[in-house]
Amino acid sequence: MINNKISFFYYCKALLIITLLLSMPLQAKKSSLPISVQLWSVKNELKQDFDGTLNALANMGFNGVEFAGEFGNYKENPSALRTRLSNLGLVASSAHIGFDSLTKDKLESTLLFYKTLGVSLLFVPWDERAWDPEGIKSLNKQLSEVNELAQKYDMSIGFHNHNREFEQFKNATYWDNIATNTPKTMPLQLDIGWVHFANKDPIYYIKKYPGRTLATHLKVRTHKGDNLSPIFGENDYPWQKIIKSLLIDGGVEWLVIEQEEYPQGLTPLQSVAKSKANLDNILATMNQ
Repeated sequence: MINNKISFFYYCKALLIITLLLSMPLQAKKSSLPISVQLWSVKNELKQDFDGTLNALANMGFNGVEFAGEFGNYKENPSALRTRLSNLGLVASSAHIGFDSLTKDKLESTLLFYKTLGVSLLFVPWDERAWDPEGIKSLNKQLSEVNELAQKYDMSIGFHNHNREFEQFKNATYWDNIATNTPKTMPLQLDIGWVHFANKDPIYYIKKYPGRTLATHLKVRTHKGDNLSPIFGENDYPWQKIIKSLLIDGGVEWLVIEQEEYPQGLTPLQSVAKSKANLDNILATMNQ
């Protein structure tokens, strides 16, 4: 008799939970976009205390981290690093990697390292050929080739912008040239901070190359004397519209906070924490 009453109680409780879930608005049921942090933001902290810094970022509520060449004591053991991240509730969302690690003799071992770490999105973060009228041809060719090889591992290698890619070139910009002369399977990591710095509209480029902005950098780059805050969300940028376009047009999978400037009196970790809290508030408002 007692067991029957207990069973009936849990049956009613489960039924109530299901009813409440079904009555919730569809948007409320969806989880927020996963948020990562570019580890370059806290590069010095990582060198001083790699594990402690990862722990601090996990406590801020990040879902993932984007690597930029620093692996602490795990540089020869990506499997152990993946386990460490998992224990903190983190994953490796993506990584920045130079062409020096993508040469013919290194490419396979490089891809294997990141595959073991759990990374499927790799981005070349800098190459001066990207704003050179002659060099851009070889850059596009090399990007296309390494991305094609990465596809065989179910991975992608794309390109990340700074501001000079948005200088005029052939009635458009260097960024347009890269986008139109590489396969549509190659992701374009749009850095919103640098796009704004170049006085361009990020939404225009997200829409112009749909489905290619799989991971984007959310940050603010300031011009000298413009009185902008480098903390994400503290200026009047239309972040909600940008994020909606990333979702609808860009096919974004990861929002990546990068902090390259730090307000006076704030440490890099404190600056990252403020930017993360502001992004959480923006996403919460969007889901209402």
